[in-house]
Amino acid sequence: MTPLLILLFGVHPATAVGTDLLFAAATKTCGSIAHGRERGIHWPAIIRLASGSIPASIATLFVLWQLHLNSESSRSLVNLVLCFALVLTAASLVFRKAILERFRRRFEQLDTAGTARVTVVLGMALGVLVSISSVGAGAVGVTMLLLVYPRLPMRQIIGSDIAHAVPLTLVAGTGHWMLGSVDWHLMGVLLLGSLPGIILGSYSATRVPETVLRLTLACVLFVVAGRIMFAELNLSSAIVTALAWSH
Repeated sequence: MTPLLILLFGVHPATAVGTDLLFAAATKTCGSIAHGRERGIHWPAIIRLASGSIPASIATLFVLWQLHLNSESSRSLVNLVLCFALVLTAASLVFRKAILERFRRRFEQLDTAGTARVTVVLGMALGVLVSISSVGAGAVGVTMLLLVYPRLPMRQIIGSDIAHAVPLTLVAGTGHWMLGSVDWHLMGVLLLGSLPGIILGSYSATRVPETVLRLTLACVLFVVAGRIMFAELNLSSAIVTALAWSH
């Protein structure tokens, strides 16, 4: 959602992130309720993730506030972190099996206390990433949970990832609202459009092979990340050229 708002509608990156975070908090609340009714949520994992992600999100927003970033500085910061998050998400979709095979044994050897500590640290990483870019709480979060909790069924992995995203996106989105980077009218339009989108997406997801969906989404994310990075490099080059000519 964030890169679409930036590339297609020309929304300032900081505003796109803040608006998308509160939009995600609203939509993921509905999803977490559905998963909760089906007992598809592993609450210990959520509590551990949130113990790391919520403080990290608050700290990240506090740092952004202290930096007093101007419009162009915040644009560059969000774009760079967003590109990293998109590539990381795409890699999680494409190489998830290889990542799990390579690192799962190490995580399987952890005891309960070790699992808890690792989950908190991973939550902190998600908190920073999501607070700056609004990306990471989906495919990246699922991959992290699969690594640390390999014995959980997939439905609980997905349900837990969605449920954890609710408080994280709500806290991060509220912080962006306090920083003045939320477009409430835009969020209302997004919520209105999400209703038929959910119906269409649910209908399509059951009829398209999971591998095709994963690879298609990964390709889109790689292309979008490249497009944002290309635009950012062009903007930086133009600024440098203008400064050189002014001297």
